[in-house]
Amino acid sequence: MALHEFLPYRISVVAEAVSNLFAARYQERFGLTIPEWRVMAVVGENTSQTTQQVIERTGMDRVRVSRAVIRLADKGLLDRMVHHRDHRAQILQLTRSGQAVYQQIVPLAREMQAALASALTAAEVAQLDGILTKIGQRALEMSGVAPAPR
Repeated sequence: MALHEFLPYRISVVAEAVSNLFAARYQERFGLTIPEWRVMAVVGENTSQTTQQVIERTGMDRVRVSRAVIRLADKGLLDRMVHHRDHRAQILQLTRSGQAVYQQIVPLAREMQAALASALTAAEVAQLDGILTKIGQRALEMSGVAPAPR
């Protein structure tokens, strides 16, 4: 099989291209790396999250999330508080400055998503969503992370 026909490779290449396109815009304007933006997106979308929830929702490893959290806190964009029940865990919340940055980036993300999706019909967008959901679920099942559906 040729590499360009290998599904995991194709998904990775497309994901990297899209991620880098978006990253170039918010890195230049807001000084954020891809992991930092992903942490901000998850926390901003949910008001507050534990570090473990961010790891689960972003699919990033613990080290990348921890480094991004530290950098965001150093930049004054994220507050870290000790979890009241588990003192090893942290609750993450955007600061006012972090919320302001988040509110500026979200419209950019929506614009980029719309621009990318404009290459597809509405039916193709819906189909792609279903396909990505199925592949993601199957990958989790195969890795033993999620139970197979019955």
